[in-house]
Amino acid sequence: MPVSTKRDYYEVLGVGRAAGGEEIKSAYRKAALRWHPDRNPGNKAEAEEKFREATEAYSVLSDPQKRAAYDRFGHAGVSGASSPAGFDHTIFEEFSDIFGDIFGMGDIFGAGRGGRRTRAQRGADLRYDLKLSFEEAAAGMTTKLKVPRLELCDECSGTGARAGTKPTSCTTCGGRGQVVYQQGFFSITRTCPSCQGSGQMVADPCAKCRGEGRVEKSRTIEVRIPAGVDDGTRLRISGEGEAGFNGGPAGDLYVVLHVEEHPFFERRDQDLFCTIPINFAQAALGANVEVPTLNGAERLSIPEGTPTSKVFRLKGKGLPNPNGGSRGDLYVRVRVAVPEKLTREQRQLIEKLGETLKVENKPTERSSGFFDKVKDIFS
Repeated sequence: MPVSTKRDYYEVLGVGRAAGGEEIKSAYRKAALRWHPDRNPGNKAEAEEKFREATEAYSVLSDPQKRAAYDRFGHAGVSGASSPAGFDHTIFEEFSDIFGDIFGMGDIFGAGRGGRRTRAQRGADLRYDLKLSFEEAAAGMTTKLKVPRLELCDECSGTGARAGTKPTSCTTCGGRGQVVYQQGFFSITRTCPSCQGSGQMVADPCAKCRGEGRVEKSRTIEVRIPAGVDDGTRLRISGEGEAGFNGGPAGDLYVVLHVEEHPFFERRDQDLFCTIPINFAQAALGANVEVPTLNGAERLSIPEGTPTSKVFRLKGKGLPNPNGGSRGDLYVRVRVAVPEKLTREQRQLIEKLGETLKVENKPTERSSGFFDKVKDIFS
């Protein structure tokens, strides 16, 4: 019985017999990159042999049934199944990122050679920056945008050929959009250099678009801005980007919103925060004060003995949720304003009041409950 001269497949890929599928896949990627003939122009014969050997090993070890037969019977258990003619072309489709991006090739070993590859390309996405006032963003609005973009030429319907004529099949690739090159024991498919992969040539180009199939136009688009959007929000308008090539779909339009800050309110998600001043008498005796909101003034009851920095919550007086959730709240912090200058009458009154308010000016323990509450609200 003849002795096989082939190396052990596990040894070829440098993995152990207990290696999992991902480890085997990773090992093959490394071997394919290392031994690809295009990376070894000075030692092409050895590189082709090593590349073939690694591919043969992977074709067996990546298949559970073939691997089981190989583990039990060795090379004899997979004879024929691992020959170069029996390679599974899906291996190369799986690693198209290696062979396509690095080496500029498409199908290897003629994989997929039977069909014509369509070269329809999606149009480019566009970006439009839109400035909004705080009030516009809070209320929502519908606006019209004038967007310059490439659209299909109405003269030639996007073919690029003069009216009454049609593009002809590319003679270089025979209309396939690809050409096949033979390198050693395998073939490489590349984009046709003559037609750039379209499979067609325009002999008599359209005068309006100069054979490009697209012309620049300005299109007015109506866009609805949801209420409550924030600065930096991106709105995607499907299909309103540039027209595609060769029947490909249009790209999308992304509207990026830039919302101005409000002079009074500070925003945190859908909640609003503000600070209002009250005088000493209002803090000590209590009072009803008016607080501005996005929808007009609201009355806020200040209880007597309110300390400075006390925070009040007005439920539902914040911003609407653009995604349809509940409306945010308004948090009002009061600041007891101390007058810088007093009239003589005011000074006399406060002096009399001060005589009745005896407070020892010693450090006191902080109210952990109050500080923790404020910290939770403003953190």
